Amino acid sequence: MPRHLPNQIRRLPTLMRFGPGLILAGPLLSLCAYWLGGERGLVAGVLALSLLAVAASAVMPRHALGAPGGSTTRPRFLDDLDRFLLEGDADGLGTGCIVLQFDDTATLLDRHGRATQSEVIRRIGERIAGALRAGDAVLPLEGGGYAVALAPARRLDLETMVQITARLQAAASEPVAISGRRLLLTCSAGFCLGARLPRPSAAAVLDAAQVAADEALRNGPGALRAYAPGMARKRADRDARRAELETALDEGQIRAWFQPQVSADTGDLTGFEALARWHHPERGIVPPADFLPGIADSGLSERLSEVMLFNAFVALSRWDKAGVRVPTVGVNFSNDELRNPRLADKLKWELDRFDLTPDRLSVEVLETVITTGDADVAVRNISALARLGCRIDLDDFGTGHTSIVNIRRFAAHRLKIDRSFVSRIDEDRDQQRTVAAILSMAEQLGLDTLAEGVETRGEHALLAQLGCGHVQGFGIARPMPFEQTLDWIAAHAARPRLVWQAGASPKG
Repeated sequence: MPRHLPNQIRRLPTLMRFGPGLILAGPLLSLCAYWLGGERGLVAGVLALSLLAVAASAVMPRHALGAPGGSTTRPRFLDDLDRFLLEGDADGLGTGCIVLQFDDTATLLDRHGRATQSEVIRRIGERIAGALRAGDAVLPLEGGGYAVALAPARRLDLETMVQITARLQAAASEPVAISGRRLLLTCSAGFCLGARLPRPSAAAVLDAAQVAADEALRNGPGALRAYAPGMARKRADRDARRAELETALDEGQIRAWFQPQVSADTGDLTGFEALARWHHPERGIVPPADFLPGIADSGLSERLSEVMLFNAFVALSRWDKAGVRVPTVGVNFSNDELRNPRLADKLKWELDRFDLTPDRLSVEVLETVITTGDADVAVRNISALARLGCRIDLDDFGTGHTSIVNIRRFAAHRLKIDRSFVSRIDEDRDQQRTVAAILSMAEQLGLDTLAEGVETRGEHALLAQLGCGHVQGFGIARPMPFEQTLDWIAAHAARPRLVWQAGASPKG
């Protein structure tokens, strides 16, 4: 008897759990029957195998019998994938798992509603199933997307997996016609070959494909990634970082500091901008560049906006109670926050709760947000906030591609000139001409202006001469916690005012 036979016999119950596994089990059963009982044993074994095959075909689920790309439940999907791994290992064939995740279902939901979103995802699932072979399995994933288990095949290597995955992406990305509209929904994809894992199991292969798909989604739209061992560690690190940031937001470690904004001409305080700072219990004050990318990467931008808005309203209320005049506070709104269909209602409720008028809030948005088209929910929200009475500041103006039409359409109140145009403006003629052009356009459109990143007296003077309305930067004051703002306001009010008249020396 061959040495490997006992090991193969021990695997028979597992192989025989699956209908097609009987094909693999047949020769082994016949060999065992002949070895144990001679010719009579062989005949009995063949009869028993035939009866087992008939019984298995009667109870086998349809999707396992080769329905082309039939969708399935998660337990059946994992059973299929386990069977594929066993069959592939026995016959030297390759198998793998692909996960397809849609790039921007939120926009589809915002524009067309949940019923349309669900119908588009369902039809794409049918299209994906139709592009697969008989015997492959498809699993709808929670939140949209699909997992695909590939039946064992020869020469299923990395290159072939890339080709198959790209074909499925192309099928998913074709327009879907609903109610006379052609809707597009692209997807990013990740895959894992069974051979890439040291101890492959269905759950492990599916999880690895999901890790690869998550990495693709982060680099999308339409990205494709193959699983690599380091990806799991990177995801674990991201999950740990997200948990730490969530704790920081929930426990008030991340809170607003305030940077003054003053009139370029008179120096009078005209507002503050709320800027996030992390008061880390061990590392001290963490600068925004060290944690804001992690906030965005972890999908916590909307939560941060809520925290900053609350801090701003609390500060306004406390300044009012102290008898200090602070006209407005600017709060940066993330794209995620601006995509909330109930943003205007939520903001009105918060203003009423703190007994504040809408004009006390300056909603700061990147100019790139308003270039996405007037059907986008973010653009509609900006318009709704302007109608509510909030001030709309276009942040980092000059670095994007905003058109004059969009500026007028969305009722912007003020342009915040990016610091890259302000630096050394008192010495650089090109900077002066650029800023002068922006200020001239703003004047013609009836818009206020604020220059960011003012660091020197000369920059301040030149901006005042050019007609800039407000200035902000280290040359005025650095961001400070609320507790320091009252002292700064009192000290600033006591200083002599420097009025920058046209013709005065910028170096004065």
